[in-house]
Amino acid sequence: MHSAGSGWGNGLLGVIIFSGSLPATRVAVGGFSALFLTSARAVIAALIGAAVLFLIRQARPQRGDLASLAIVSVGVVVGFPLLTALALQHITSAHSIVFIGLLPLSTAVFAVLRGGERPRPLFWLFAVLGSATVAGFALSGDGSASLSGDLLMVAAIVLCGLGYAEGAALSRRLGGWQVISWALLLALPLMVPLALLTWPSSWNGVGAPAWIGLAYVSVFSMFVGFIFWYRGLAIGGIARVGQLQQLQPFFGLALAGFLLHEPVARSMIAATALVVVCVFFARRYA
Repeated sequence: MHSAGSGWGNGLLGVIIFSGSLPATRVAVGGFSALFLTSARAVIAALIGAAVLFLIRQARPQRGDLASLAIVSVGVVVGFPLLTALALQHITSAHSIVFIGLLPLSTAVFAVLRGGERPRPLFWLFAVLGSATVAGFALSGDGSASLSGDLLMVAAIVLCGLGYAEGAALSRRLGGWQVISWALLLALPLMVPLALLTWPSSWNGVGAPAWIGLAYVSVFSMFVGFIFWYRGLAIGGIARVGQLQQLQPFFGLALAGFLLHEPVARSMIAATALVVVCVFFARRYA
């Protein structure tokens, strides 16, 4: 019981931190290109991870862990940040946030494929119903939809679910912050040249909001959030705790509305509410 409660508590903290990711990315792409933002946030987070690994004198991962760490890097260090940054050039953060409702299903699928978990049939019923609600909302058109933006978000969700499941399974042996730190360092040889190649020709047009967005996604979205998220998934169950991601649209829509003053349609709220009902039952039958 203690482990289950700790898993849900850590997972919820991770979700709350991740909720600011898309609004912060939306602000940041107003001043930086998508490629520079993706590489810069990874480099900054990698430097933080390297400093922590050095100070604690953490042992290196085994050679057999490198493939899993590479998958984590592709999923959450490169894939999700880059694809969401590209998507947010076509859609609002409020619209993109609803796609996060697909993440629990994506994570659960990869929990079976990569983590060896076996949720019950009723779990899949409610997980699919929640995802169908999100897909229906995206296809209905809320005035801010874009086919290219929506497709980029779907691709981002698939890669993110893979990175979540793979990282959580690896966290059971290495620890949550160790996994994201090593995954960031593994991607560093690619991210540094990319940051230099996409370096802005001038910083004059970059305002304070873009800098704040970059700082948030680098420190919190790319590092701190994963400390709690991977720990929660590892000790509470990947498919089960992963359903907490369904709550992220609530937090994210609130941030998009209050901080960015983006319109939050009633259809967004209704879709999110139905998704949360689905996650309640999915959790019960996980």
